[in-house]
Amino acid sequence: MPLLEVTGLRKSYGEHIAVDDVSFAIGVAETYGLLGPNGAGKTTSISMIVGILDRDAGEVVIAGQPHDVTSVKTKELIGYVPQEIALYRDLSARENLRFFARLYGLGGRALKTRIEEILEVVGLSDRADERVEGFSGGMARRLNIGVGLMNRPKLLVLDEPTAGVDPQSRNAILESVERLADEGVAVLYTTHYMEEAERLCDRVGIIDQGRLRVEGTRRELVGLVGETDRVTLQADGDLARAVRDLAELSQLKQVSSGEGQIEVLVSDARALLPLILETVAGSGVQVRTVQVHEPDLESVFLHLTGKALRD
Repeated sequence: MPLLEVTGLRKSYGEHIAVDDVSFAIGVAETYGLLGPNGAGKTTSISMIVGILDRDAGEVVIAGQPHDVTSVKTKELIGYVPQEIALYRDLSARENLRFFARLYGLGGRALKTRIEEILEVVGLSDRADERVEGFSGGMARRLNIGVGLMNRPKLLVLDEPTAGVDPQSRNAILESVERLADEGVAVLYTTHYMEEAERLCDRVGIIDQGRLRVEGTRRELVGLVGETDRVTLQADGDLARAVRDLAELSQLKQVSSGEGQIEVLVSDARALLPLILETVAGSGVQVRTVQVHEPDLESVFLHLTGKALRD
């Protein structure tokens, strides 16, 4: 059973349809990236999923239970980190964590232990008693994520959590998210940085103009738009013979040579690279360098939307 199931979400504002029939699911310990250009409907979708915005149509189910703006039990399963920093600037990091934990009914010795755990996770143990007003943007972002983790959520929703942070804080945030899968947390993640989606997400959904255009793993999405891997071998010897031998392999899409190199187009370079190298060696060719280029999500995104992710 998926931890989160979203079916047919729809939301309009007058004549404008912000979200139109969006459906996807996220499994336990899975990180799902929801990508789209500005105005695509990401934040509206998230607001309906977490239950702070009523939907016009559709269904959200969390851990097998229907979920909407009036739900209480299912909201206890969610940790939500919005785009905007949601902290009290005149309180310390520890005081902010304690305040939000109280909203979940946490208290006693367990609360004190949990606060220390979260401060360690977000790397703020040494700044725990300083006021947030003195924090950098990156530190505030990290604390904001800590707030979202206080209730030990089954589903953590992160809406562009690294926007405007310094590189060190950004890496700390990404490392924290990577560890969540080991703890069995399902993560819904939106970002304007394609490299974050490449690094973190098990699957990705691309939303544009309110509709979910496509979803899948990176490899599946690349395959849908017909992109292929490219292997380039810098080599010495009878390259023409090597090309002929490689061309006999049915797994390869295209083979060519020129200027001391062989270029091979293939669907799965990592799986077929040993066979390529073995074949070339058998042709009496000595390989000096190997380069493998795999199409990334950026090329898929541009193909499907005609825009860069940050447009």
